[in-house]
Amino acid sequence: MKSLKTTFTKNLSRKVVSTFMIMLLGAQAFAAGAVNYPGVIAQEHMFKEKKAQSDLVLITNNSNIITKGNVMQIVFDCKLWSENAKAGERVNFVAPEAIYTQEGTLLIPANSKVVATILKIEKPKWFNKNARVYLNFECIVFPDGSAMAMSAKPFTKDGALKEGPWMTAAKIAGSTVGLGAVGAGAGVGFAFIPNPAKLGTGFAIGIPVGCTVGLITGLVTPGLKYHAKAGEAVKIILCKDLCLKKVRTK
Repeated sequence: MKSLKTTFTKNLSRKVVSTFMIMLLGAQAFAAGAVNYPGVIAQEHMFKEKKAQSDLVLITNNSNIITKGNVMQIVFDCKLWSENAKAGERVNFVAPEAIYTQEGTLLIPANSKVVATILKIEKPKWFNKNARVYLNFECIVFPDGSAMAMSAKPFTKDGALKEGPWMTAAKIAGSTVGLGAVGAGAGVGFAFIPNPAKLGTGFAIGIPVGCTVGLITGLVTPGLKYHAKAGEAVKIILCKDLCLKKVRTK
């Protein structure tokens, strides 16, 4: 009984210490932000995206600071085709809806523009490697015409925009089905040469051969070009804190 009581006391002590350390680290993190931005009066939170590095927003008397690692969603203001674009060109995006904190503070008004510069474009490569477009989101322009510098990149595994796995799978499937049909036609043709009764045999031979060739072709050919339409959504992650002016609401 004494041993059980001792074990319970030790476990409770560990939990208390752990909780205290977590609270201490959180306080230190907030204090660090407050030191960088004097006059912090509150901390609020973005609607955190899965795998985002942060959701913290620091509120001061004169500005709202969306901290590094936060993720936002914007949309293309015009189409972007990787084969027609080149490094150094500007690409325009827009926030179609206002962005608020969970607590209700307006951070970015609806229809604010976000301007990005193309840093690099990697063309499609063999063995089904899709084109990649690297962007630096560097400026946000508010509806009143004022602007603020920012630093962000696409919220993807490698920081690039590229066609998703579903598009790649569709390309491979299309190649497989297409050449499968060609193989079936060839098989039927061969079946008719000796005997029309061997139609089934022709299908049995032609379809597997065609599908196999199609699958291999789909896997080893160059990947897809990147095509984005106006209105297509993109998630971006802040590379630096974004300090925004206070937005007055009516």
